[in-house]
Amino acid sequence: MTASTRHVDGVTIVDLVGRIVVGEGTAGVRDLVLNLIKSGDKKILLNLRDVDYIDSSGLGELVNAFTIMRTGGGQLKLLNLSKRVRALLTITKLLTVFDIADDEATSVKSFSPVPEPIMG
Repeated sequence: MTASTRHVDGVTIVDLVGRIVVGEGTAGVRDLVLNLIKSGDKKILLNLRDVDYIDSSGLGELVNAFTIMRTGGGQLKLLNLSKRVRALLTITKLLTVFDIADDEATSVKSFSPVPEPIMG
C-alpha cells in the first residue's frame, strides 16, 4: 500500500493505493493517521478509490483511526469506495459507522468546523 497526502480547504486528503492487509498495509495506515494527528490535522478524508482489498486487520485499523480521530476531537471520513470495499463495510455493518462519500468536493464541504481548545 502507498499513500500520498494533499490539502483542500483545511481537509487533509489521503490518497491510498493498493491493499490494506495485515502487515505493512495496516501499519502504514496506523502510522500515517497518527502522524497526521500529531501534526495537528483534525479533518482527514481517506480516498480509497485505488484500494481494491481490505482484510479484517485493515478494517480494524480503519476503525481504530476513526476512534482515535473522534476521541481527539477530529473527523475521519471515507471517499470513493470500490464495490468490493463497500460490500465488505456493508456486511460488517461498518457502513453505518463511517461517513462515506463518492464526491470529493461534497465530502470536503461536509466537514464541520473543529472547535478551538478552551484555554483555562
